[in-house]
Amino acid sequence: MKETKPDALFDAWLVLPEDERKAMDAEFQDIFELGCEKGFRAIIDEARWQMQAEQDKLMDFIETLSALPNHYHRAMVTYLDHGECWKGATRFYHADTLPYWRKRKNMGHKPAAVDEASLRQLADQIRNYFHHTEGRGNNCVVEPYRRGDLDYFFAYPEDYSQQSIEWVDGEFGRRPHNPAFEVIFVYSQKEGTLDLNFRGPKKAVEPLQGMFATAILKLDQLPPDPKDERVYDLSPLLHKSFDFTYAVGSGIESVAVKKLRLSSRVNKGDRITLEADASQDPDAVYTLLDKVGKSVPLHLYNVTQVELSASVVVDNDKPAKSVTIRITHPNSCSLKYDELDLKLRDMLEASGIEPKEPEQEEAAEAAEALVPGGV
Repeated sequence: MKETKPDALFDAWLVLPEDERKAMDAEFQDIFELGCEKGFRAIIDEARWQMQAEQDKLMDFIETLSALPNHYHRAMVTYLDHGECWKGATRFYHADTLPYWRKRKNMGHKPAAVDEASLRQLADQIRNYFHHTEGRGNNCVVEPYRRGDLDYFFAYPEDYSQQSIEWVDGEFGRRPHNPAFEVIFVYSQKEGTLDLNFRGPKKAVEPLQGMFATAILKLDQLPPDPKDERVYDLSPLLHKSFDFTYAVGSGIESVAVKKLRLSSRVNKGDRITLEADASQDPDAVYTLLDKVGKSVPLHLYNVTQVELSASVVVDNDKPAKSVTIRITHPNSCSLKYDELDLKLRDMLEASGIEPKEPEQEEAAEAAEALVPGGV
């Protein structure tokens, strides 16, 4: 059959059952997309991982594909004869075509965990976060891949339900379905960096980075970003009159300060740490602070770390759970992104304890100065 006269092939295509034709149509689109230089590199990268224990097989694979007349042939042969390399290659190629990656440095050099429990933990945190903040993400799956020195994690949370206009078995109409959106992490253990691709609100970027840090890198919390200039203003917590704000129905019964760390503004490195049992007296640490204030000029100190004790009802049939929250200047917080910690993060935000850009703080201070009687 001549290349410019595919009529017989087209006739055979049209008489295929509709379900088979639709499935093959989607597969041909993937094959066509990988029929390029970038697609061939993605195929080779996945083959290096799949055949790492069989170097002779890998070399034969590369030589065989390289001898083919063009990249379309290489993509088709890979799809037909080397299915183990296909899925990863399509993922890598897709990631390579995406713009707007966000890089975070200072992630340490721990190996990425790819065991089932860690993947489930990351999926659950992503699901909980988007369900809590945006009302979507009822389900989520995470797929790990290795590409040279890089670890790729493709997360697919469930998006909002949609109705699409479709032809189904010759009938025209609307069909409801549940699409997925994607979050892609690329971690370099060697460089200690994390690249994130997420087409959504900017405010979700740092929480997603934090989920990766705790679930995959097994860090206690997200390391500070050298470029992140936001800071926690902890000075209001120096006053016993400070009130924590939380929503009715959140399960939060009480929040108390149990530890304060004060750092000298005058002598660098001088610190005072106050810690008291807040379980019996919520103001215990302030009673201790009053005693210290009689001999130490507290106005020469800044609050650089606080520990809070929150009492939260998680299960109505069980006693309230005590949760410790550690916040450290400039922008470190011990809370993670599971369902419980998200409620506590909401409490911090409602109470005005959240990291802000320096200009935000300056504007807030200027606004306070304009209020009659403001202090």
